Amino acid sequence: MKTILKAVLAASAIAAVPFATASAAEIAVIVKTTNSNFWQNVNKGATAAVDGQSDITMTFDGPASESDIAAEVNMVDNAVNKGVAGIVLAPSDPDALVPAVKRANEAGIPVAIIDSSLSDAGKGTYQTFLSTDNCAAGKLAADRMIELTGGEGKVAVMSYVAGVGSEIGRVGCFVDKIKADSKIEIVGPYYSQSQMATALNQTTDVLAANPDLKGIFGANEPTAVGMGRAIKQAGKAGQVAAIGFDGNKDLQDFVKDGTLNAILVQGSFQMGEKGVQAIMELMDGKSVEPQIDTGVVLVTKDNIDSDEAQNVLY
Repeated sequence: MKTILKAVLAASAIAAVPFATASAAEIAVIVKTTNSNFWQNVNKGATAAVDGQSDITMTFDGPASESDIAAEVNMVDNAVNKGVAGIVLAPSDPDALVPAVKRANEAGIPVAIIDSSLSDAGKGTYQTFLSTDNCAAGKLAADRMIELTGGEGKVAVMSYVAGVGSEIGRVGCFVDKIKADSKIEIVGPYYSQSQMATALNQTTDVLAANPDLKGIFGANEPTAVGMGRAIKQAGKAGQVAAIGFDGNKDLQDFVKDGTLNAILVQGSFQMGEKGVQAIMELMDGKSVEPQIDTGVVLVTKDNIDSDEAQNVLY
C-alpha cells in the first residue's frame, strides 16, 4: 500500500470528491447487527481481506438489533468523525443512512455499500455496491416454490424489515414471480423485524390459521430459523413446502432433516472480503466496479455437501 497516505482523486465514476485517508489506515465495517451468524461471516471475510496487511486495520461493528437504525447511523457518524480510511456499510434502512454516507463522502472517505442498497437520494455518495442480486434470488425461490406446490394453493411469505433494500428485491420479486407464473395465493407478507422469536410466533399463527397452506418462504436468517422451528413444533415438517434464506447451521440442519426443502445462501464471506478489498483498491488510487454481484446458491438435501454449497454455508 505505497500510496496509502496519499489523497486519491475520484477513483470511480461515482466519486464526488477526493478521498482522504486516516494515518491509522483503519477500515470500519458496519453491519445491520452483530447478533447474527450471517453478519459474523461477513466479519470473517473482512478479516481475511486485511490478513497480512501491516499498514491497514479493520474494525467490525453493528447494533444489537437490525431495527436499531439510529444506532447504526451513530456508528457511521462516529467513524466519519474519527477519520477512518474507508467504510464498508450494510445499511439497515435505505433512507436513514443516506445523510451519514453523504457526510463520509464530503469528508473524502470512500464507502462500499454491501447487502442492501441506499435509496436514490444516496446515489453518488458511495463508490461501489456489493450484494446478492436479491431480485434474481427471489425469482429463483419462487420458481422452486412453484415447482414444489404445483403452482397453486396458499403460500405464506415470512419477511423481515419492510422497505430494506434487500427485502424489496428479495420478497418483492418472489411475490411478483409467483403472481405472474402461477395460481398461488399469497398469504402475508409478515414482518419479523429480523427477530427469530417473532418469526416463530408469526409462523405458528399462520400455520394455525391456514391449515390448507401448501408452502412458506422465510426471507432471511432469523426469520427462516423461526419459521423452521414453528414448522417442526406444529408437526408440519415435510407437509408444507418450505424455503428459507441464508445458511447457518440451524438452517442446514432443517434442510438435512427435511423441515426445509431448500435454502438460498448468499456469499456473506465474499461481501466482507470483497467489500474491504474494494476499499483498499480505492485507497491505492485504483478504480472499482460500481456494482459487484456476490452471488447466491440454492442449497437442497441433494447438494448440501457439494463444494459449491460448502463454500457459502457458515
